[in-house]
Amino acid sequence: MKYYLDNAKSFFDNTVNVNMQMHYNQFLPLLPEGANIIDAGCGSGRDSKHFLALGYKVIAFDASSKLVQLATEFTKHNVSCCSFLEFNTMHNSQDGIWACASLLHISRNQLTTTFSHLAQFLKPNGVFYCSFKYGSSETERNGRHFTNLNEILLANILKDSPLKIQQSWITSDLRTGRENEQWQHAILLKDYSSR
Repeated sequence: MKYYLDNAKSFFDNTVNVNMQMHYNQFLPLLPEGANIIDAGCGSGRDSKHFLALGYKVIAFDASSKLVQLATEFTKHNVSCCSFLEFNTMHNSQDGIWACASLLHISRNQLTTTFSHLAQFLKPNGVFYCSFKYGSSETERNGRHFTNLNEILLANILKDSPLKIQQSWITSDLRTGRENEQWQHAILLKDYSSR
């Protein structure tokens, strides 16, 4: 977390204008009109601002107090400061969760717990988007922990959660100069029997 306190402005500047439309196109059509979306680990607020502009109701949070401040100013929308496991809202009330390049900082042995905690806020058949750097290792870089995943590892992490992979895809990084980095994306659905 120290990285995002010390480097909040540069992180904001490097991510706020990334065009995520190709990923929105996988997620948003699965949601009802005016859906309730949790932006989990919202970073710059880029995606929250996009969802709000389209008429969705957004609950946004991030664990970095400095990014929360920047995201609140950028979106003109309330952003809460909390970790994934601290997050709480009305039970079973949300249509979608968007966790873009945020859960990758959770250690692999804590990911099942984290996914399950967040999934409890989804309605049955709710939609959960997540993305991780593609790979199979856990690494430390510039003071940040990264858990890299592929579809097999993600499916294994989810097997004791109410979430199942509906679709997954791999892309290059969308930031200029990072095109050789690959990302694993997935759309997860909450099991209808999980209430």
